[in-house]
Amino acid sequence: MKKPAHESPVSATDFLPKDKLRKLQLDRLKKIVLRAYERTDLYKKRMKDKGIFPGDIKSLEDIRHLPFTIKNDLRDTYPFGLFASPMSEIVRLHASSGTTGKPIVVAYTKEDIDIWTDSMMRTFAACGLHSGDVIQNAYGYGLFTGGLGAHYGAEKLGATVIPISGGNTERQLMIMQDFGSTAVCCTPSYFTFLLERAHELKIDIRKLPLRAGIFGAEPWTEEMRVHIEKTSGVKAYDIYGLSEITGPGVGSECEMQNGLHIFEDYFYPEIIDPETGKALLDGKEGELVLTTLCKQAMPMIRYRTRDITMIMPEQCRCGRTIRRIRRISRRSDDMLIIRGVNIFPSQIESAILAVEGILPHYQIVLSKEKGLDNIEVQVEVTEKVFSDKVRALEDLQSKLMQALENVTSIRIGVRLVAHQTIKRSEGKAKRVIDLRKQN
Repeated sequence: MKKPAHESPVSATDFLPKDKLRKLQLDRLKKIVLRAYERTDLYKKRMKDKGIFPGDIKSLEDIRHLPFTIKNDLRDTYPFGLFASPMSEIVRLHASSGTTGKPIVVAYTKEDIDIWTDSMMRTFAACGLHSGDVIQNAYGYGLFTGGLGAHYGAEKLGATVIPISGGNTERQLMIMQDFGSTAVCCTPSYFTFLLERAHELKIDIRKLPLRAGIFGAEPWTEEMRVHIEKTSGVKAYDIYGLSEITGPGVGSECEMQNGLHIFEDYFYPEIIDPETGKALLDGKEGELVLTTLCKQAMPMIRYRTRDITMIMPEQCRCGRTIRRIRRISRRSDDMLIIRGVNIFPSQIESAILAVEGILPHYQIVLSKEKGLDNIEVQVEVTEKVFSDKVRALEDLQSKLMQALENVTSIRIGVRLVAHQTIKRSEGKAKRVIDLRKQN
């Protein structure tokens, strides 16, 4: 049974006057830089090499003098080399689901867990959820940070949490119906699979109490949001986080759905030129860099996320003073270079979802032909379209090829495939299949 409605809780920190927020950030920055310097060999060496010391941090702008941290630093110090707390104070370890080599290990003290829980509670509140909601948490539980991060935040919100984890799609739909879920947490690609399976089982999602989807853990486009909301009637919210920083809860859209608020009292954002490392002003696109201002177990100083975005200079209409970043649809290391042209998977998703008759299931297949890189996009179409006349399929294929050429400036091959041809994902979707090394 659905709980009675309540107002979403409000965190005063989200609405702090800017001067008070900046003072809080500076106080926390000074402390975390000192902690990192005193307790981790890597940061001490890097700061000494740059000739900067904790006492040199006098203003927020001084953060630009500090060294960057990159993902390989976590791999190179595996497993505990970046810890700034003794193991006796570590209450939890998580690890990334890396596909090559050792995973990236992240650690939390009790205070770190409390901060993570608070940022996730604020995430749900920003999305309009409250203690009256029943939240079906379909993020994976375990070493992946998504499941437990969302779980603790939803509990602090006062909501009813269903810790169903990922997978078992038919059971997800049964629980959604029987328990009266009003919100669901999962990847956007998995939710499109849930919608597809619901349609096959003749379950009308629009008739369920479900009203919000909290989607993250993979890049997705505005076109995918339009598809989800049009198909389900569910309001689709984008959230942002990464294991190296804390997990989910670094940033979230609010009910305006216009950029992600960074909880910058905990996570200080910068935008840099990804080539030069030079800091860029708000409103300029570049790479997002994050510094944890409170994390005790494993401080991250100027961590290069590889996510391409910008800090939106104007204040949000919701009234929050914490800044927003534009939604992230691409990463600098996701870039494909095909015949000398830079292509991002997000460009391809935007193009194909704008064409009627296309399903939100696709794969980008890279191969070699006569020594040259080749790209083909395999796209599922509806059963009606696939069973249509050959001429209709040819026309649709031509439209897709033209749409892709318009956004990428090169001719990309398109193969239309039948419904259910492309393997579904219960977590992060695998969009790019690289066969070049096999050729």
